[in-house]
Order: sequence, then C-alpha cells, then structure tokens
Amino acid sequence: MERVEAEAIYEQGREVVVAVLLRMDEQIQRLEKRVAQQDERIAQLERRLGRSSRNSSQPPSQDAPGTPPRRGKDRSGRKQGGQPGHEGKGRPLLPAWAVDEVIEHWPGRCECGHVFCAAERLAVGEPARHQVEELPVMAVRVIEHHCQRVRCPDCGRRATGALPTEVAQSAFGARLQAAIVTLSVRNRISRRDVVELCEQLFAARISTGSVEAILQRAGDTLEQPYEDLLERVRAATALNMDETGWRLHGNQRALWGALTQRHAIFRIAADRHEDHARELLGPSQAIVTSDRWWAYGHLPLRRRQICWAHLQRDFAAHADGLGAEREFAEHGLRICAQLFWSWEIFQHTGDRRELQRRVRALRRELKPILRRYSSKAPRNKHCRGLARNLLKAWPALWTFATVKGVEPTNNHAERALRGAVIYRKLSLGSQSENGEQRIARLLSAHTTCRLQRRSFHAYLVDALGAHARSDPIPLLT
Repeated sequence: MERVEAEAIYEQGREVVVAVLLRMDEQIQRLEKRVAQQDERIAQLERRLGRSSRNSSQPPSQDAPGTPPRRGKDRSGRKQGGQPGHEGKGRPLLPAWAVDEVIEHWPGRCECGHVFCAAERLAVGEPARHQVEELPVMAVRVIEHHCQRVRCPDCGRRATGALPTEVAQSAFGARLQAAIVTLSVRNRISRRDVVELCEQLFAARISTGSVEAILQRAGDTLEQPYEDLLERVRAATALNMDETGWRLHGNQRALWGALTQRHAIFRIAADRHEDHARELLGPSQAIVTSDRWWAYGHLPLRRRQICWAHLQRDFAAHADGLGAEREFAEHGLRICAQLFWSWEIFQHTGDRRELQRRVRALRRELKPILRRYSSKAPRNKHCRGLARNLLKAWPALWTFATVKGVEPTNNHAERALRGAVIYRKLSLGSQSENGEQRIARLLSAHTTCRLQRRSFHAYLVDALGAHARSDPIPLLT
C-alpha cells in the first residue's frame, strides 16, 4: 500500500480505518497459517531427502551418492588391514592323503658351483612343500544310450530295449542340472549367462529354454521338502520374520520369510497384509522377532520381540530433528548402545542373570522417557507417535532377556532376504504364478542349505536323482 492510499483511508474516518485493519489482520493470519503449513511440508520433504540406510529401513543400495559410508575410517587413524607385528595366517597345507599328485623338484647345482648327478639325489630331511590347487579339464561327458532291437523267435516281432526312468526324463544328467540351478539361484545368473557359462566351462550344449525347463523340474522336485520345511518352521519355538517387495508381471507383490537357525521358508503373496502373516505362521506358537510393521500386530505381545536394530534407525531419523524430538532421539540412541553392549557381553559370557540385571536397569530408564515424550505437549508432536507405539508394545521389547533362542534384532531374517532381493532386482521378479511358487521353493532350499553349511549343489544332485528314479526326495532336516 502506498502512503497516498493510506492517507486517503485515514481521511474517511474511524470506521473505515478499523474495517481495513481487520481485513488486513485476517489476511495476515491466513498467510501465517499458510506459511506454517508450508514450513511443515518443507520439513517433511527434507526428512525424506535425508533418509538413508542409517536412519530408516531403506537398503544401502538405495542410498544417494553423497551419503556417508556406513563404516568410516578407524578413529585410531590406522590404515585398514593387518597391522605391523600381527601374527600372520598363511594357507595351511593339506595332509598327504588329500594330495592327488606329487611332483619332485631336485636342485641342479650347489652354490659352490658343484653340479649334482642323478646318483647324488639323496633326500636329506623333509622336503620343502608347496601345494597348488588346480581345476581339471572340465567338459561334460556325453553318454549315448542304445536301445537295441531284437526279433522274437516265437512271434517274429521286434522288441526294443527301454531306457531307465532316470535317463528318459531329460537330456541332461543330475549333476549338470544341479549346477545350472545353483548358478541361477545361488549365484543369481541370468538364463543367457548360464547358457554361455555352460558352453565355456563345461562345453555343454544348452539353450535358455532348457535352462527354464531344468529350473521348473527342480521346483517340482522340491515340493515335498518345501512342505516339510514349512512344518519345521511352524514347529519352532522362536522365529525371525520379515517381508520385502516382489514383482509379478511388473506388478507389486510381497515376499514373506520365516526362519529358524537351521531352516528357512519363503512365500510370495499379494501384499504385506496381516492375513498373509497369519497364513504363513499357521498354527505356530513360536515367539516371532520382527520389526514394528502392523501385519505382526495380531500376535500377542508375549509372543513378539521387537527388533532393536530397526528402533536404532528410527531414533537416528528423529535425531535429525530439533528440540524435543532431538532430545528424545539422543536418549533412545544411548539406550540402544547400552542394550547392544549388554547383549555382546552376554554372547561372550552366557550369563543370562547378568543380562537380565542390565536389561532391568534399561527398562527403568527408558519407560519414564517414553511417557514424558508421549504427552500431548506441542513440542512432542514429531516424536509422540514413536513413544506411544513403544509404550503400547512395551513387553515385546524385552523378550530376548528371558527366552532362550530369541535375539534383540531381526538381522537373521534381513540377511536371509538380502539374496532374494538381489535375485528380484536382477530378474525383475516372476512372470507367472507357477514361477513364483518355484522360486519360493528354490530360495527356501538354498537359504536352508546355507544355514546348515551344506552344499546346495550336492543336495540338488541327490534330490534331482531321486526324483528321476521316482524315489523319495531327501528332506532338508
């Protein structure tokens, strides 16, 4: 407003000036409210931009290029790797019975110039040993089966020999099929790359269609072992559960995983709804370690363990805030550090009574903090939700302290799902519901073999061979 306009309004009298002032005040209030809303929106957008694997469940692969590395340089200033004076660990030699070939090397001459003859080759003491591990020349063995024809002396008809069942089913043997499945599932190699590797490494003739057929056969073979795994997981006393995204024809799906220390089961469902968690768990009465995703809310608190690694990331996200939110996060991060330290001590000592004593102290410290920041005070509006959620799930924060086999984090399930996530990103998910079922079985068998420290390839050789002979399929016990 120009001065001339203001003077003209003033000259019109008191009522006109009051009316103008009221309109201006109304406009100012409206603009202040709009600015506050925009400030709130800007703060939310800045939070989203600041998300990383440190302060959210976002995987490290989605971190922005400028995100600091998760593990920085050692604060001591020392370089990475072995330090001067440390005890070295060389490659141990295999015993003599494990050596396939021995090649002798004799000295040709002495340092004094003497040339040794054959008669002087008399060993003095033990030889200096050096072992080299080498691959043999690899090529598939092509086995041709002749079904001979003979003429019956009685009726004159010709009879033809029949192929054995395990031979007639495929043009590829069990060991080659197992290698193809292992390359595809364990090493996450595409169909075309598997064809190329088989040609280069094994001199095998194979097509992408044959690779797909072998994977389908392997998935069918694992039907009974998969059902047995499901029963074993449901019968466990403690489970780790997690879920992640999947794709079917490019559409959103969800991959659910439930794991014990020796067994893993994966299942692909339409979404991350509670119904799918119920279906996967079935009649299980196990204690489930998971994050705070609402789909696990149907479980009684006495059967839950909230993942403290997720809580630590949540506190780290709030630490980027201001005022009460930052104070709340600092308290939470400090308690997380003390809890993880107590758990590390327990892993070394096995003293559960000492662990429970430390946990009781942390409980007495954390609960008043949560109550303080869960109040309706305006300063708590950014941290009130997390504080109230933790108070609601309070018993599920401490199950690990009293129940054997339960850990304070869900890292076991997250590590198991990592390979499945990489497989999904490389393969773009599944192209059919049968493909979903097949990959769920293959991922379950592969992860179980890893947990049991057994060869996935060797298991597949036995399973595919038994399937071809119509024998019982070996289970992943």
